[in-house]
Amino acid sequence: MVRLVIGVLLVLVGGVWFFQGIGVIGGSFMSGDALWAVIGAPMVFVGALLIRASRGSRRTDRP
Repeated sequence: MVRLVIGVLLVLVGGVWFFQGIGVIGGSFMSGDALWAVIGAPMVFVGALLIRASRGSRRTDRP
């Protein structure tokens, strides 16, 4: 469950940072600064991996 929550947060924050970095979301000091796109993209990727890992680790005890 913790992996899922952290993964979702990473995807959301990383997505915002990425879109601010490429200039889609304005109104911040991060807008239009490519550094934030470079930081946000791996965050989205790692968050997606955590979400996938959390979904794959759920096992039932059924025979």
